[in-house]
Amino acid sequence: MMSTGLSDKQALGKRIFDFLLASMGLVAFWWLIVLAWSAASLNTRSNGFFVQNRIGKDGRRFRVYKIKTMRPLKDVNSTVTTINDPRITGLGRFFRKTKIDELPQLWNVWVGDMSFVGPRPDVEGFADRLKGEEREILTIRPGITGPATLKYHNEEALLASVDNPEKYNAEVIWPDKVRINLEYIRQWSLKKDIAYIWKTVFK
Repeated sequence: MMSTGLSDKQALGKRIFDFLLASMGLVAFWWLIVLAWSAASLNTRSNGFFVQNRIGKDGRRFRVYKIKTMRPLKDVNSTVTTINDPRITGLGRFFRKTKIDELPQLWNVWVGDMSFVGPRPDVEGFADRLKGEEREILTIRPGITGPATLKYHNEEALLASVDNPEKYNAEVIWPDKVRINLEYIRQWSLKKDIAYIWKTVFK
């Protein structure tokens, strides 16, 4: 019998954990978010928040918030980012390396758009490709981190090493992430979520 996602009890426990941890995170790091936003605004000469529509739980669109790490360049419109992407600023590389650019997503978790752990939220054009049992991924909130994120922590460097990053991402990385994320849902436990968060912060 195919799994249909987390039980109501599991989903509630996961949401309570997310809300409490996000509340503590916002209290602890609001000043760093403001400082990073200010620095990114000066560095990119634009709003220091990167805001983009993503696909979340049940296929709903939501706006994800991050610290802006790139400047727009003519003739560079790809949603796939490599480690050598010329759009990434020097300060942006620091924010990416330290994960400071991810901190505004604490707000996304707090309001219920995201979870700390789960599949990364995709842009439109990827979630639409989920078929059959793969759509089980849309039964949970997308996450800041997770097993697929940890496996591909060097994704930008990996994409920079291939001839066609967009094709490699679509045909190799994305299908593997789908497999990993389905396994995550079907074997979910709060203990594992805590372990993924620990590995993300201290790896």
